Amino acid sequence: MALFGTRLCSHFSMTRLCGLRTNTLTKSLYLPHVSRQSRLPLCRPYSSSQVRRGIGRYVVTKFQSVNAKYEDFLKRRFPRFYHLYHTFKRGVQLMLQDGKEVMRIKINLSNRVQYKDLPYRDMEKLRQFRRDIIKAVPLMMISIPPFANYLVFVLMYFFPRQLLIPHFWTPKQQVEFQGLYHSHRVQHHLPVLKGLEKTSQRVKDAQLQSHLKNLCAKVQSGANPKVSEILAVRSLFSGPPLGIRRMSVDQMRHASPLLFLTPRLPGFLMGRRLNSHALELLQLDRALSRFGPHRLSESELRQACYVRGLHSNGLGISQCQEWLSQWLQVSSALKDSEVSLLLHCIVFLSANYPTAASRH
Repeated sequence: MALFGTRLCSHFSMTRLCGLRTNTLTKSLYLPHVSRQSRLPLCRPYSSSQVRRGIGRYVVTKFQSVNAKYEDFLKRRFPRFYHLYHTFKRGVQLMLQDGKEVMRIKINLSNRVQYKDLPYRDMEKLRQFRRDIIKAVPLMMISIPPFANYLVFVLMYFFPRQLLIPHFWTPKQQVEFQGLYHSHRVQHHLPVLKGLEKTSQRVKDAQLQSHLKNLCAKVQSGANPKVSEILAVRSLFSGPPLGIRRMSVDQMRHASPLLFLTPRLPGFLMGRRLNSHALELLQLDRALSRFGPHRLSESELRQACYVRGLHSNGLGISQCQEWLSQWLQVSSALKDSEVSLLLHCIVFLSANYPTAASRH
């Protein structure tokens, strides 16, 4: 850096000297018939803004060069650490990109655009970002002090699922962790069905009671219910005993993990969170129906199925489209007051889809 400053100063000195000598020559060799163009100075001093831009470009170039050499050194000597470093760097870039997208969506919302009228992809981006940022902020704060990113790498290595969001997962980890989360969700399928059977005893309408018992029995037998069979009991899920805030606390505790919510909360808080997240899912379904499920990319299609209870690993695209179509048929027929049925559809529609024979 000192050598660069010496060269820069000498360059300025030469420029000033050249400018002075040029002015002297033009005064002594003045000829009337010589054009004004030829009498201009041969050298001109640089402005301060040009100097600052030059220094800035130099610093950026040097930084990029040093960073490239550092990454190449890590890749050759410490390949595992380089893999963590590259994953963290890519995750930060994706987080910043999502942040810009969310800012654009927030600006649209501030311009008198209601949340329910947002396009599907904007609504899904906002929904996912809200969940990611809660989990990512503590880790981002840890990485701010100098050299603290090395601590982040250690945490990434030992606790990737607990501390990191999907942006910081490797492709292999994404498949592994999604399967693990889904297995935890599946553990609550049977308790949810048993709770519905128990609650059916309190239903006074004999026909509705029979429909609900038959629906639960069909799912427990390994069959997939029809959309019409699910909608036949919709009136039970708008008020007591199965409304989103009228169901028993035990049923709430088994239903919360279906949306990856913690069941370790008081009953009134669980009911409020279930209602909020179920309504958000219903609005997302309506936006998806407007957008058109056929326009989803493969990754978007599989993610849409996963959010709604189906782990699509091992399923074909046509199977995912068929299942999502059935889901949207149910959700499009529901009112806001019936979102409890949409929540239980995570069990009704995904527990046995596809059948055991076709899956294996």
